[in-house]
Amino acid sequence: MTTNLPLLPVLIPMISGILLLFCRKNVIAQRFFSFISCSLMLFVTVFLLFKIHADGIMVFCAGGWSPPFGIVFVADLFSCIVLCLSALLFFTGLLFSFETIGEEREKHDFYVLWQFLMMGINGTFLTGDLFNLFVFFEIMLLSSYALLVHGASKAQLRETFKYLLINIISSTVFLIALGVLYAMLGTMNMADAAQKASTIENQGFFTVIAMLLLTVFGIKAAMFPLYFWLPKVHTVATASVSSIFSGLVIKVGAYAMIRTFTLIFIGDTAHTHLILIVLAILSIFLGVFGAVSQMNYKSILAYHSISQIGYIILGLGLFSVSSLTGSIYFLFHHGVVKGCLFLTAGVTEKITGTKDLKKMGGLLASYPALGWTFFIVAMSLAGVPPLSGFFAKYMIAFSAVQQENYWALGCAIGAGILTLFSMIKLFLYVFWGKAPREYIPAEGFQYGRALIPCFILASVSLLLGIFAQPIFSLCNEAAEQLMAPQAYIDIVLNTIGGR
Repeated sequence: MTTNLPLLPVLIPMISGILLLFCRKNVIAQRFFSFISCSLMLFVTVFLLFKIHADGIMVFCAGGWSPPFGIVFVADLFSCIVLCLSALLFFTGLLFSFETIGEEREKHDFYVLWQFLMMGINGTFLTGDLFNLFVFFEIMLLSSYALLVHGASKAQLRETFKYLLINIISSTVFLIALGVLYAMLGTMNMADAAQKASTIENQGFFTVIAMLLLTVFGIKAAMFPLYFWLPKVHTVATASVSSIFSGLVIKVGAYAMIRTFTLIFIGDTAHTHLILIVLAILSIFLGVFGAVSQMNYKSILAYHSISQIGYIILGLGLFSVSSLTGSIYFLFHHGVVKGCLFLTAGVTEKITGTKDLKKMGGLLASYPALGWTFFIVAMSLAGVPPLSGFFAKYMIAFSAVQQENYWALGCAIGAGILTLFSMIKLFLYVFWGKAPREYIPAEGFQYGRALIPCFILASVSLLLGIFAQPIFSLCNEAAEQLMAPQAYIDIVLNTIGGR
């Protein structure tokens, strides 16, 4: 179905970002317009999800040019599920920013960058063109560089420079891979590329291109062995920015992997998807081992992001409807839970003035709402039933059993136990026992208001577990669309130009 609707999640933050440039010094106006934009995004993405579930895949052709020649935006169930996650995390992250980042940062384009980051992320979820995937990657990255360095401390400048350097290399590799791919296929349209991929004579060289793109997406997703930039970035970023980085930015890499390795690079799954399984298992284990060894609150959460990305990629590597169902559910679950955990870490830092676990303790007595909110989402991350993390891991483990891949099953279970250990360690160090000193919260910090976005995300996590069956049904439909890509290809390529 041809419609303008898939363009809205890109247009709303783009227009909002431009409007915010005209009220840069008016903090009240910036907050108001940012709140309206993020609230509207929540409504639009949920509406799109229900609309596509009822009517099928939607396509927008820019300028009236029919695919594969024009710029195409495609909204299917998978893209709409991750768009809903994007809207939710940007909304809650914005509410948290109101209470934590300070007026000085607000006057220096924080909300402008927030909108353009949302635009870039949403664009990657909706584009039906590989070159425009690169373009939206760059919009996302430019905004993320600026948000990371916002505040201009030495640590921020150092870690942002490292992040910038690795992404310059990644972008260069991305362009080289796209150039070679275009020379082989004569198209950048994903649906057209998928249709022509089976006609390539030199499938070995085509697999090399797949591995180049896997490297690019692996850097974005912080997957083994390309995760080294992530932990330090989280230690210098504000909590609201960390919630977006862990909940969404690294998910963009995972999304791109799932999209391309279910649509275009499916001619040699015996090799490509075996590599995905191996890298996923290494990410799961090395990430969780890194988390267990840390004593910095945000570093522990960052290393767990690496581990949890491994579960998502493992579902892709197993390459079945059930495993992809688990990956999609896991992606949404992890975004919600990890976003909440980083926001609670931000609240904790505002109260204690530190990220060092050895200097914390006893917060549960004085701040019980914060402690039990953390406990609920931490147990969900660890996969304790009947919380959402249990169902996410169960579906991937079930797929591993179906395929008799007991190595993957054992690794997933073992990493889950270590995740539970590190989450209990965090709870004991930060919230249990007696406070080692008197805590003096940061000046002007409104504890109750800062907890509101944490409560929202914790509630969504609980609902994901309570209503796991209908949510799994939706994720299963999305997985079926991914595993039967011909419908996507036909809808896109048979779309007549127009709006």
